[in-house]
Amino acid sequence: MTHNEPLLRSEPSTNTFKVSRQAFIDPSILKRERERIFAACWLYLGHDSEIEKPGDFVTRSVGGRSIIFARDREGKARALLNSCPHRGAQVCRERSGNAKSFQCFYHGWVFGVDGQLRNQPGEDSYGKKFKSDSDSNMHQVPRFESYRGFNFICFDPDVVPLVDYLGNAREYLDLICDQSIEGLTVIGGMQEYAINANWKLLVENSIDGYHAMSTHATYLDYLKGTTGGLANMGLVGVGRDLGGGHAVIEYTAPWGRPVAQHIPMWGEDGKRELAVIRQKLEAQYGSERAERIAIKNRNLLIFPNLIVNDIMALTIRTFYPITESRMHVNAWAAGPREESEWARKYRLFNFLEFLGPGGFATPDDVEALEHCQRGYSTANELRWNDISKGMNREIPAMDDEEQMRAFWRHWNSLISANVTQGAAA
Repeated sequence: MTHNEPLLRSEPSTNTFKVSRQAFIDPSILKRERERIFAACWLYLGHDSEIEKPGDFVTRSVGGRSIIFARDREGKARALLNSCPHRGAQVCRERSGNAKSFQCFYHGWVFGVDGQLRNQPGEDSYGKKFKSDSDSNMHQVPRFESYRGFNFICFDPDVVPLVDYLGNAREYLDLICDQSIEGLTVIGGMQEYAINANWKLLVENSIDGYHAMSTHATYLDYLKGTTGGLANMGLVGVGRDLGGGHAVIEYTAPWGRPVAQHIPMWGEDGKRELAVIRQKLEAQYGSERAERIAIKNRNLLIFPNLIVNDIMALTIRTFYPITESRMHVNAWAAGPREESEWARKYRLFNFLEFLGPGGFATPDDVEALEHCQRGYSTANELRWNDISKGMNREIPAMDDEEQMRAFWRHWNSLISANVTQGAAA
């Protein structure tokens, strides 16, 4: 690949769209991604339900920065840079908990859950105004906003408001949130693992309906062999470019959904329970929207790296590059606060059975992505990935690739320093 060669080739006249394999292996591209995407776009931090009580906190790495996501004593959510203003040590070393304050173990400085400096050893050796200087406090992330319980941060103080950034993706986030009358909650802890592949491969995989029939054939065969494990529903839907790099596939599928799609193995009791959920949804939103919430599945990408899988279970997933060929993945199960013990049981069963690291789907996907990454050792000879499926259709299907093209077009607009004939904008 030459310096001036575009990273994308889009040719509407021939209905072709190609991505340079250098995008997955070039360290200089990862450097630009860190600067132009992960330091400049809104990134998912966590859900309100993870820090429900004053003093609750979780720590996690977001965009390469250590962050404390906490609720202060007044009940306000905070996003603090987890670094002591004194000498830089991480102030909080615990993964989660409830605290009245945070104390840096290195020199003993103590901060409130709001990040304000409370005291430090040898305080009389500092100037009288030292504690009132804002630089003496833990620093807040430059921008911190939330939408319907989903909290995001951005390291660019001049970024557009979150609601504008989400744009058309809000419609699908609303559909996901509206499956609960009382609000969603993250269930249990966090799943965490690494994949030896470029992070963008998991973006593609997460909104790719094309691979399901081949990569996940074992799961589909398992459902077919399970008595009453399938509804009379096909894998049919659409893929949509939502603008700003956001994308979605929305479709029907034969598996059971605890939100309100029954399968025979759940029996008459399950059928009655789901009918009650459906009635509540119809009373709240009307029959048409209730049908969409209950029956339609959604794999939603919020650019650059938040995936919400609203399928046989509800999963929130983020992933960040460690190197150009390795990523770190976090995933959370979520569900309606008000759902019954019966529905929660099947929701978590579905989550672990298909979406968990030991389920039917995730190991298949990890294997596929790692083999792609290994295949890019031939990138000098085989230079392009093809993402053309569906370009000849006015309305691409869920197993076409328009939603992936949406991601790549926006990615390219942020990453590419050159505007070259044939490159997608």
